[in-house]
Amino acid sequence: MLPSITGQYLARYQRLGDAGDPAAALLPVTGAQRRFLLVRALDPAGRADIVPMFFAFPRGTVDPARLRAAAGHLAARHPVLRSQPSIVRGTPVLRPQPADVPLEQVACAPGESAEDALRRTLASWAAEGPPLRLFLTRDGAQDPVHGEAELLAVVLDHTACDGQSLARIVEELGAAYRDHLGPDDLSPTEAATELAAYRDAVLRQLDAEDRAASPRALAYWGERLRTAHEQAPLPGRHSISAELPSGAAELRIPSPVGGVPFPVLLDACRAAAGALFGTGPVSPIGYPWGGRPAGAEPVLGCFLNTVVFPADTGAVAAPDVTATDWWDDLDRADTPFDEVVRAARAGGSTWSGRLDGLLTVDDARHRTPLALGATPGREVHIGGRQVRAPFAVSATQGPELHLRMVWDRTVLDDAAAEDAFAALCGALPAGVPAH
Repeated sequence: MLPSITGQYLARYQRLGDAGDPAAALLPVTGAQRRFLLVRALDPAGRADIVPMFFAFPRGTVDPARLRAAAGHLAARHPVLRSQPSIVRGTPVLRPQPADVPLEQVACAPGESAEDALRRTLASWAAEGPPLRLFLTRDGAQDPVHGEAELLAVVLDHTACDGQSLARIVEELGAAYRDHLGPDDLSPTEAATELAAYRDAVLRQLDAEDRAASPRALAYWGERLRTAHEQAPLPGRHSISAELPSGAAELRIPSPVGGVPFPVLLDACRAAAGALFGTGPVSPIGYPWGGRPAGAEPVLGCFLNTVVFPADTGAVAAPDVTATDWWDDLDRADTPFDEVVRAARAGGSTWSGRLDGLLTVDDARHRTPLALGATPGREVHIGGRQVRAPFAVSATQGPELHLRMVWDRTVLDDAAAEDAFAALCGALPAGVPAH
C-alpha cells in the first residue's frame, strides 16, 4: 500500500531535520494549509485566500501606534501569526519571522467611499508578507450607530486562521490594546513554549490526517463521490460587466428555535445548485469542519478540513436521508481533501477537485465585537471580493438567521444567482420566507 499524501509530506518534512538543514527549525503545515498554498500557486494572479474582519468605531477612537503594538503582541505569542509560507526542497513549511504587524492608513480617492477604499486595498493584498495586517480609514466613513466613524480591517491570510481562531484573535487583540502590551512584553521562555505547543499541535493534526486516509475511508469517499463532477453554468447566463467581481444577496429572519439544522442548509445549497446548473447533476459542495487534534493545546492556526457533500440536484431532498448521509460523512470528516479527490477519481468520478459551491456556518452567540479601550466597535460587512467557487453561502445563527450568498460574476450573472438564492431560501423549513 502506498503511503498517504500526508504520510509522504511528513516523511519529506522529517528528512529536512535528519539532514541537519537550517530548515529543520521551520514549522510543518497542516493539510488545509497545504491546500491553500496549492490553490494560491495555481491561481494565475497568485491571489491568497484572506479572511477580513471589519469594525466601525466612533471617529478618534483608534490609536494606531497602540493598536499596532497590541497586534505585535499577538504575533509574538502565536507563531502562526508571524510565519510566512516557504517551499524548502519541495516541502511546504512555515518560516517564523519577527513579530511585526503592519498598519496601513488608507486614504479614499476622490469620490470613493471608505468601504470602496478598503475593498480596493484588499484586492491588492500581496501574498508575500505578514499573515496578519491592519488597515484603517477615516476618510468619509459613516456608520448608522456611530455617525462619523473610522473603519478598521483586521485581515489574516487563511493559512494562519480558521473559524475557531477568529473569536480569540478579536478577544486577545482587545485585551492587549487595553493593557498597552507590545511584542517585547512576551518573554523568550513564553515565546518558546508557544512555539513548541504550535509545532506539537500541527504534528498531531498531521498524524490524525494520516490515519484518516485509511483504505476503508478512501473506499467510502470513492463510492460516495463516484458520480460527482463540477458543473458548467447554463449557457449564456454569465457576464463580466458588473462593477464588482462578486454579487451578493442576503436574508435576515428570526432564528427558528434551536437554529436551522446543518443538513437542512446542505439541502438548501442543493436547491441553489439545481437552479444554477440544472436538475440531474451531482455537484460537489464543500464545507469546513474540524478543530484541534486530541491532546493538543488550543493554539491559533488553520486546522480545518474541507468536507464534500455530493449534492444530487435530480433527487427530491429528503431531510432524514440527508441527515443520515451527513452523519456518515462526519465519521470520515478527517480524511484530507486531497485524499478524497484522489479516492473519487479512483472510484470513477471525473471530478477534478473544483467545488461548485461552499457553505460555512457560524454561531454569532460565541463572537463579540472588537473593543478598543472602553469603546466596543460594531462589526460590519464589506462584500464584493472575488470568491473561489461559482457560489458561496454563509449562514450565521444567533437571535436571527442571517443567510448570505455571494457569487462569481465571471461565471454567473446576477439574475441566475438571485434565482438560485430564492431557491435556497425556499428550501428552508416551512415558515421561513423565500424573499
